[in-house]
Amino acid sequence: MLRLSVSNIIENIKAQIPFEAVAEDYSFTLKIDSYAPYICGAVHDGHQFRKSLWENCLHTEYERWYEEDPCTKEMVQSHPIVIAGCDSRFEYDLNRAPETAIYTDAWGKQLWKNPLSSEERDMSLQKHTDFYRVAHALVQQIELMYGKAIVFDMHSYNWKRWDRQVPTWNLGTTNIDHKRFWSLVDSWRYKLGAMQLPNGIESTSKINDTFQGNGYFLKYITKNFENTLVLATEISKIYCNELTGIRFPEVVRSVEEQLKELIPLQAEEFHQRTL
Repeated sequence: MLRLSVSNIIENIKAQIPFEAVAEDYSFTLKIDSYAPYICGAVHDGHQFRKSLWENCLHTEYERWYEEDPCTKEMVQSHPIVIAGCDSRFEYDLNRAPETAIYTDAWGKQLWKNPLSSEERDMSLQKHTDFYRVAHALVQQIELMYGKAIVFDMHSYNWKRWDRQVPTWNLGTTNIDHKRFWSLVDSWRYKLGAMQLPNGIESTSKINDTFQGNGYFLKYITKNFENTLVLATEISKIYCNELTGIRFPEVVRSVEEQLKELIPLQAEEFHQRTL
């Protein structure tokens, strides 16, 4: 893996050079084994938290981990193009617009002992800006090569906080074109629901049941690229114990192995069935 500036990363993308890199400030990674017609993203996978913020933060490391999406990068790591955040959403949230990307409170609890300085805020927002410069260049290049692109926007959520039965997989579709893409969304829902998971875990799948797909990553790409479909794909945290922080590697591996087959199938279906 290389350590590259944002400018160098974008130059490589435009030149269609396969590479794997971490951003110069270690805020995100990008792997391109080949310029395939689909992209996998894991914007909330990161757990890093800048040391200058430690003493000022009222949330514990566990509380931060609980609201992050651990293992979502690992679930798609075998695919040709994977872009993922390295920093915790508690520093800045890549799935929110810049003006709301830095929390003042999080899930009902004040986040900072004292308001962040402008220097701290600017440092975090620059990382947000750089990530989207690269994401834009990446989608643009895939659209240029294939005329369209599909993005698998991977997330997870805490199912035990719900007081009702919730699905293993949730697809958020509020901000995509239903007229053009509904059959593809339902096809993706069916594929996920047909998974065979270990430990007796049932794989169920629904659309807009727990989350509706209001994330900035989806909105940004959809707004700027009319021929790209973003599938906001949430897995409930059946792959770990969300109350203790213990992960279940056999479940993570099972999901990864099955997505090796299902994601390319869905990408091929997208490219065959859309204009």
